[in-house]
Amino acid sequence: MTPLVLIVDDEQSIQDLLKIYFGREGFVVACASSIREAEQALGRNKFDLVLIDIYLGEGTGIDLLRHVRAFNPHIQVVLMTGLPDVQTAAEALRLGAFDYVTKPIAPHQIVGIAQRAMLGKKLVEENERRQANLDAIFHSASDGIILVDSSNTPVRVNGAAMQSCGFILDTTGFPQRPEESGCGGTCRQTMARVLQNGSKQTIRRFECRKNDGTRRTISLSASPVFESNGSISGAVGIMRDETELVYLEKQVYRQSGFGGLVGGNSAMQRMYTLIEALADVPTTVLVNGESGTGKELVAAALHHQGGRRDKPIVKVNCSALSEHLLESELFGHVRGAFTGAVSAKIGRFQRAHGGTIFLDEIGDISIATQMRLLRVLQEHEFEQVGDSTPVKVDVRVIAATNQDLAEKVRLGTFRHDLYYRLNVVRLIVPPLRDRLDDIPLLVDHFLEKFIQKFNKPLSGVSPETLELLTIHTWPGNVRELEHTLEHAAIVCRSSNIEVADLPQDFLAAIHDRTEEMACSIDEEELTLEDALKMSGGNKAKAARLLGVSRCTVYRKLQDGVAVN
Repeated sequence: MTPLVLIVDDEQSIQDLLKIYFGREGFVVACASSIREAEQALGRNKFDLVLIDIYLGEGTGIDLLRHVRAFNPHIQVVLMTGLPDVQTAAEALRLGAFDYVTKPIAPHQIVGIAQRAMLGKKLVEENERRQANLDAIFHSASDGIILVDSSNTPVRVNGAAMQSCGFILDTTGFPQRPEESGCGGTCRQTMARVLQNGSKQTIRRFECRKNDGTRRTISLSASPVFESNGSISGAVGIMRDETELVYLEKQVYRQSGFGGLVGGNSAMQRMYTLIEALADVPTTVLVNGESGTGKELVAAALHHQGGRRDKPIVKVNCSALSEHLLESELFGHVRGAFTGAVSAKIGRFQRAHGGTIFLDEIGDISIATQMRLLRVLQEHEFEQVGDSTPVKVDVRVIAATNQDLAEKVRLGTFRHDLYYRLNVVRLIVPPLRDRLDDIPLLVDHFLEKFIQKFNKPLSGVSPETLELLTIHTWPGNVRELEHTLEHAAIVCRSSNIEVADLPQDFLAAIHDRTEEMACSIDEEELTLEDALKMSGGNKAKAARLLGVSRCTVYRKLQDGVAVN
């Protein structure tokens, strides 16, 4: 746009001369001979530059300068005088005049001053636009933003931070935190570390209590603010309220489970699919899995997903009873059947009529009991101990073992005909070490349980704690994880479980595990496949084991190339 200039001088010759000068340079020029005319002109047009003579008869250029600055501070003002005075010049510059020049004025001098004034005006307006944009972003951001000075004193906060943290503005416009704030100080401590170390700090998902007593889950990213000379002038923190996200994740986690089972791993998903397929058929199912993997939960899921869900599911731990007691428990006995049988007793198969019986540790039963169990599977009937009258039952049998029954058949300790009757369909429950990616789901599941059990406000585990949980090989599987977290939930003194809260035997096992991993790296060249196995599929850990960047690991995976 063509700059619009107002010349205010009570000498017509000066007006005419300046009009010629500026006209040659493409300026549009208007003139006024008095303060009154100048004020009227300012009301009619949007001037970019005003040149004012100091002495105007009924007033001074300083008076008009004050009016211009009050009317529109963006207008650049140059004062002219034939009688220069230091005090007047100082006052003019103090009031915001761009320049103060002495008559007579050379054409190139005044035009040069005007051009610099226009450039200055353009830069000021551009900076103001940028600042306005930044202010709009600052105040409209849904994340809370806190700016502190070098002493960690808040100097500016946006609306989201004021709402989350309870800031109020004092009489000078600076944010202040109420004395009765429920803040735990995590943000303040993190900003202090940023100011001390001069490096970015990120705290993921900590619990923050608002003034109204509600608890929110917050993630914080804080970075230093540097001066042009490299010194730290303050820090800025961005707070993201992830309470709703955590809630939604928990909903997804629940959907990742199945009938009490928890896990989204592909092996678990295949098992869920098979459970659904088997739920409504009476077929005998053999559940294989290591101790602590959740075989009992699989049996419960099979029962509750099927048509027998309204009937009982009766559970028997076959390894916990002697041969004679087990037969009595399974099939019942009549009065006087053996010493101590002072009254008749209904067995577990009769109690499970119409429903399901779950025979845990089936590999531990004797050959004699195996024969009686085979008859139930074949003919759906049995005889009570001490009686020869057949008892008919409609029972679905689900058996479980952590042993290799095929090997026991080969050794002659398990009947082959019973094995084939049981092994119509086999469900294999994967060990926890083969589904380490499910640990975050399991951690969340167990913490919810312990929140209710111990009435403690547990919000989660620290990133360092979660990393250790995913390094462990978990010989005790899910049961070991549950007990580890239960210990940590009991001893922890904050809402977040830290490494120090974990059991000492677990930490000792982790120490041995990390030393073993380090020795493996020293003894052989590690491939990407090895590293991923050792890290449980965690690409960041695999990258650290290989001594390469995470980007390299991702690229190699995309290219299908092993990292040596």
